[in-house]
Amino acid sequence: MTFELSIARRLFGHMGDQQRISRPAVTIAQWGVAVGLAVMILSVCIIIGFKGEVRAKVVGFGGHIEVINYESLYSPEAQPIAVDGLLLHQLERRPGIRHAQRFCTKTGMLKTEAAFKGVVLRGVAEEYDTTFLSHHLVEGRLPHFSDSLQSGEVCISRLMANELGLKAGDRVYAYFFSESVKARRFTVIGIYESHLREFDNTLVFTDLLTPQKLAGWESDQCSGAELLVEDFERLDATTLAVADALNRTQDAYGATRSVHSIRELYPALFSWLALLDTNVYVILGLMIGLSLFTMTAGLLIIILERTNFIAVMKSLGASNSHLRHIFLYFAAMLVGRGMLWGNVLGLGLALLQQQTGLVRLDPATYYVSSVPIQIPWLLILLLNVATMMITLIVLILPTYLISHIHPARVMRFE
Repeated sequence: MTFELSIARRLFGHMGDQQRISRPAVTIAQWGVAVGLAVMILSVCIIIGFKGEVRAKVVGFGGHIEVINYESLYSPEAQPIAVDGLLLHQLERRPGIRHAQRFCTKTGMLKTEAAFKGVVLRGVAEEYDTTFLSHHLVEGRLPHFSDSLQSGEVCISRLMANELGLKAGDRVYAYFFSESVKARRFTVIGIYESHLREFDNTLVFTDLLTPQKLAGWESDQCSGAELLVEDFERLDATTLAVADALNRTQDAYGATRSVHSIRELYPALFSWLALLDTNVYVILGLMIGLSLFTMTAGLLIIILERTNFIAVMKSLGASNSHLRHIFLYFAAMLVGRGMLWGNVLGLGLALLQQQTGLVRLDPATYYVSSVPIQIPWLLILLLNVATMMITLIVLILPTYLISHIHPARVMRFE
């Protein structure tokens, strides 16, 4: 242990003295650091949790990457593209791809005796990853997804069910318009609720074969293939690799393939999510500023209160550098204690919300029913290190007050 650290520990051990003028200032400084760090931790956890939750919902409805017919980009109806088992297998074997699945869409209308509603019938096959849909299922069960059997079952959203007055087990007529009107009767076998109005308002899930037959396509044709990636942070690189292999290539029927990421398909939504990072930066800046202000004020009060100690140390041969190190060590101990309480407070509230969902939100406005929390442990560790380093660097400036304290003047005043 160095000489400066030893003295700083002794000073820190005497901060509990009730007679010290600096005691309230030290308490305020510590709680300033604690509250600032707690707010920063909660802000990061909430923003990352919210972005992850909304992103997962969008991906749940459309995958990370879509391989579609190029003409679908300029057509009100999805155009067919051939996606057979061999292509799916080749796509799943590509680096970065976790899963590949087919989908087929057909626009139409659901009608009851009292109301009607325009919808998009989305058919999927047995390879469809039902994790997302099962998680948001609120009533009934999922339809039997198949590419070889028309089950006559559909899964609609809670929003549709309320508008049409339907519940699980009810039958509903659907009408599809192309060259002629085609009518089908479905059984509402399940109801989901994602709180993403853009999707809940339109998507109806059924088996792949039903919309395929309604469109008059061949058995190996569908609207496209959805790819799920292993690492979302590498989405752009993975999309580019798939695009290099498939873009502008043609299937067996002469359709031109086109590859797009979920960011390209929903640019407005992902731009909005990116803007949330600005809020985090503003909060981090304000909270670090709060910590710096309270610690700087507290350290100045402590130095002014310890002028006699500083004068005695200088008369015994201590240099200004030694004394600055002593008070920087002392400040590090104060910041460390404040950060300890800040972590306990911030992580404690984050874990409480994560486990209980105590704070509720209006899903019509925020897309989620409670404040979502995701704890990025590495980022929180970096946040702690950055807070400590920035605070100590800024606190170097007030310690230069020590060089203006002259032992002879202080002792004569005493």
